Amino acid sequence: MHETAGGRRPAGKGSGRMSMESFEMSEFFPVAPRTLYDAWMDGATHSAMTGSGARISARANGKFTAWDGYIFGTTVALEPGKRIVQRWKTTEFPERARYSLLEIRFEKSGKGTRLVLNHSGIPDGQGEDYRKGWTEFYFKPMRKYFSR
Repeated sequence: MHETAGGRRPAGKGSGRMSMESFEMSEFFPVAPRTLYDAWMDGATHSAMTGSGARISARANGKFTAWDGYIFGTTVALEPGKRIVQRWKTTEFPERARYSLLEIRFEKSGKGTRLVLNHSGIPDGQGEDYRKGWTEFYFKPMRKYFSR
């Protein structure tokens, strides 16, 4: 897995806004980009590949939940087979925190797809936990699901 640690983006002095963290990481899967995209955007398949409940309205401005409601938000943009952009939160975000931004790109790579995940606007101090969470609760079960 290739991971690039992002940085912290300080809030402006006196702005009353929280500092934010971001990171980018990627993982290879032995399936076509459209297969991976469709699995991500279909609630039943998303649930099957992660092992936890998801409900997804597969359209721009559509709402979604994953991991039995722990993750929730709105899809901002879709490019079928290529890209998903979502406003994303979990129940662990501070009460007044804004939504983070999740961008997932599906890049053809040899006999499969390189999924590139960019997660920005994460509340300060939580970035490393979410980076680990993507690996443990998404990439690992997805590798198992797509290797059957």
